Amino acid sequence: MVQPDDLWITKHAAEKMVIEGITMAQICLAIDRGSRFKQTEGYLCVYSYFSVAYKMVGNKYKIKTVFTNK
Repeated sequence: MVQPDDLWITKHAAEKMVIEGITMAQICLAIDRGSRFKQTEGYLCVYSYFSVAYKMVGNKYKIKTVFTNK
């Protein structure tokens, strides 16, 4: 199970989290339970009403962006 300490939030992702109202706990749930799609450089997890784009760096999840599914 992904913990908030396992996340590395980029500046862009932190700004998008505030704009979209998405918490770190929700990001952890998305990575754990969401549908995962391989992208060119990383993964996209779709869960509930939002998506999380991330990349694995060592044992950390580098969160590139978050957005609501419209």
